[in-house]
Amino acid sequence: MKSIEHIFEGILWNSRFIVLLAVIACLGVSIGVFYMASVDAWSLLSHLVHYINLDDEARLIARANSITHVVEIIDGYLLATVLLIFSLGLYELFISKIQQAEESSTAPKVLMISSLDDLKSRLAKVILMILIVRFFELALSVQEFSEGLDLIYFSGAVALIGLALYLSHAGDHANNKH
Repeated sequence: MKSIEHIFEGILWNSRFIVLLAVIACLGVSIGVFYMASVDAWSLLSHLVHYINLDDEARLIARANSITHVVEIIDGYLLATVLLIFSLGLYELFISKIQQAEESSTAPKVLMISSLDDLKSRLAKVILMILIVRFFELALSVQEFSEGLDLIYFSGAVALIGLALYLSHAGDHANNKH
């Protein structure tokens, strides 16, 4: 009976390696999103070469489009970062500690994950940044406020973003004290 239990526990414990599928998939998608954002950045830079040759009206349109593209590029890099952190975190939680990360002076600030709560906290911060960038992108597309209430809603949204950032940082300071 003990040998059956030992074999079952071995199978159960080694089933954690199925997480490698998620690690590899997230890492691959992260690389792909980094690639897409970099191509977008290169494309934007190549179009900006002609910015000086545009007349005033075309320059205003190009400027608005460029700012929107910059926000989309930042959004892409942040999403790729979420996927990378998630991939590394899953690996460290379920498979093994990453030796090179433990020896690195920068890894403890960003990549070393010690618990599921730590992984969720790091992902939540990056997702919050993505949401802020998306809000900024939407705010740029607003041409004008049709009513005073729209301005109040917009101001309330900005205040809520500030509150979310404040609470995020307050949580960091509280966790560092313990």
